Amino acid sequence: MRRIIFFRWLKVIVLLYSIIGISFYYLQHKILFHPKKLAQDYVFSFDYPYKELTIPINAKSSMSILQFYPVDSMRKGVILYLHGNRENIERYAPMAPLMTKSGYEVWMIDYPGFGKSTGNFDEKTLYEWTLQLYKLAEPRYSPDSIIIYGRSLGTGLAAQLASIRNCKQLILETPYYDFRSIVRKWMPVYPLNRMIPFELPTAKYLEKVDVPVTIFHGTDDGVIPYSNSMRLKEVLKPNARFITVEGGSHNDLFQQENGKFTFPVCIQTLDSLLK
Repeated sequence: MRRIIFFRWLKVIVLLYSIIGISFYYLQHKILFHPKKLAQDYVFSFDYPYKELTIPINAKSSMSILQFYPVDSMRKGVILYLHGNRENIERYAPMAPLMTKSGYEVWMIDYPGFGKSTGNFDEKTLYEWTLQLYKLAEPRYSPDSIIIYGRSLGTGLAAQLASIRNCKQLILETPYYDFRSIVRKWMPVYPLNRMIPFELPTAKYLEKVDVPVTIFHGTDDGVIPYSNSMRLKEVLKPNARFITVEGGSHNDLFQQENGKFTFPVCIQTLDSLLK
């Protein structure tokens, strides 16, 4: 009798395991990425100077770029900002004034399917697009005037770009060790290496980065656990800085309320990096 009950429960467990795994496999793009498309004639509205560009990649894809400018005509350089997995540039644009005030232009791209950008969303394409962004900056700025900044999803892309192109420094906000390791926390018993096509091995790329690296991560991050980001210390060079933000979560490290920053250490560190 016990044997029969055991095998019944085993069948139920196997069935549930299979249903969850198959469902995730086919729905993973919707689960992991949350783009918000914008009509091509959509008009952005910001209270700070910017320019919109559309770069044709091929017959089926184009890259949308917003370039934010300092009020002063003097330029120290450019910050290539690679954003997270939600919505589009409009969500991340409030970061621009925090950097343009230091005399840097800030260039943001939307990934394929995000905002006005079109094309196939895959890891190879993301690397190609970030490299294209760098190449657009090359004629105007020398490597020692180019800063690469990655936020969440964009940290893996930023680390990869910094591993193959020279820059002044690399800044990572809420990074991950590798992309699959984030999902593995919730699905530890699944063969994620075969299920998820995205690798984005931030740690592997950081091993090849020689310029100064600064990491910001909050201890209460519920999206990319602080412990996951801490693993990056294994590969960081002596010139790197890891800023632990006590009580910080995934989206509030540079948040302001009533004109004051929730975590002053973040903006103070960023200001010092951009001097």
